Amino acid sequence: MGTVLATTLGAVSEWTGGPAGLDVWRIAAIVASAVFAALVALLVVRAALRQRRYRVVDTFGDEDRAAVRAAVIDAERRTVGEILPVVVERSDPHPAAEWLAALTFVIVGSAALAAVVPWTRPALVVLSQLVLGGAGFGLARALPGFKRAFISEDRATAVAHEQALQEFYAHGLHRTEGATGVLLFVSLLEHRAIVLADEGIDSRVHAEFWADTDDVVLDGIRRGSVRDGLVAGVRRAGELLAEHFPWQRSDRNEIPDRVIARRE
Repeated sequence: MGTVLATTLGAVSEWTGGPAGLDVWRIAAIVASAVFAALVALLVVRAALRQRRYRVVDTFGDEDRAAVRAAVIDAERRTVGEILPVVVERSDPHPAAEWLAALTFVIVGSAALAAVVPWTRPALVVLSQLVLGGAGFGLARALPGFKRAFISEDRATAVAHEQALQEFYAHGLHRTEGATGVLLFVSLLEHRAIVLADEGIDSRVHAEFWADTDDVVLDGIRRGSVRDGLVAGVRRAGELLAEHFPWQRSDRNEIPDRVIARRE
């Protein structure tokens, strides 16, 4: 009887405490930690390399603005319409994206680093989660490209369109005599190009034309040149305006020929 009991206890000991089980969990924990660290590093490096894409001073300098302004002047020689290009670094500060990044770091980071988080010491658990959350929040605040990963496409479209409308009215494009104002709007952080036309133009032009003009602007930006995208968009808008609203001797320049580029 004693021999059978000793044998049974030995089997239980081997089942619960075998080194192989510990090795599997340790390896899994190491792999999860490495994957999390690699993913964060990839996002940070990618965002850092693309930092210039989100700064007006780097993507749309004085020479670029001069080229776009020259395209506007040339286009308006053939039409009574008014064209205004506007480039902004962002349409919204997106504070929710920073908090979402913080929450993601807390949840995913805690899971990935479960093997090293001191779960039996609540104070250290809270501290570790504050560090993770602070890292996510800080990276999103410092790197626009990192923040962009936490902004939904629907949100990006909504805020960019709202900002475009504000620019349209703020610069008086709705007050032209023939209702022929056109805004070409680019928002760098949201990756959006929006063309807005006043009611005088919309009454004669199909919406598909403006969607195509959006694509023309975006094509240039995708190739790495805001300047090329806007020049192409201005020319396309100018051709349409010249067809439906040709230049007249009585025409006056109601909107100054300029290009607006703003940091925020």
